[in-house]
Amino acid sequence: MLVAERYEKIVQLVNERGSIRVSELSQLCGVTEETIRRDLDRLEQAGRLRRSHGGAVSVKDQPEIQRSQPEIPYAEREIMHALEKQRIAEEAVKRIHPNDRILLDASSTAWYMAKIIPDISITVLTNSIKVAAELSTKERVQVISTGGILAHRSLSFVGPLAERSLDAYYVDKAFLSCKGVHIERGLSESNELQARIKHKMIGMTDETILLADASKFGTQAFAQVADLSQVNLIITDRRLKEEEAAPYRALGIKIESV
Repeated sequence: MLVAERYEKIVQLVNERGSIRVSELSQLCGVTEETIRRDLDRLEQAGRLRRSHGGAVSVKDQPEIQRSQPEIPYAEREIMHALEKQRIAEEAVKRIHPNDRILLDASSTAWYMAKIIPDISITVLTNSIKVAAELSTKERVQVISTGGILAHRSLSFVGPLAERSLDAYYVDKAFLSCKGVHIERGLSESNELQARIKHKMIGMTDETILLADASKFGTQAFAQVADLSQVNLIITDRRLKEEEAAPYRALGIKIESV
């Protein structure tokens, strides 16, 4: 079992039962109790569950609407809904064709995309250190990095220099994620710097493709990025119920669930 798969199994078990002990998780996952304790620590840091004495308890009943959220470190974002993000990335890559000019933001889903993008003749503009590093091994992919102020938690470039560097380019497709997707308040991010550069990205493309797992919907983060009217397509996972997707479809936004 892969680490990401074990994380998802742990969260599923905790949510189904409400609470579960370390010893039981150790037996069900086939790993040591020490490994489970480390897993629970990381999952708690990622907001997936809450540690309790001898085990963990579910947080699934906590309110989804959040007025403000801290920026989550990249290492934690990699494990949050990892399997869903990988499937979303696989679907998104299908929309990339030779000679495309695309933009990838600094989301973990964009990094999953970078890992599986084929070595074909495309241009990729990004503000992500991890995306740029991942694409550096692909000789036919031309990579352009924005530069700017390094946001350590997200390993992304933000700020005025990063925003100004985008003025020199125009891309066919922008693939990006965000902290929150709300039917009335649009797209939102954890802080103003992230919101400003993603707003700029949306303004420099023919097609905005939002990569958002189901946990992002109904959530309002601190800083608004853009209205939903600027989104052409949302790629999400099957946990998003049809009745939840319907209001977005009514706005003319295409939604692909994978």
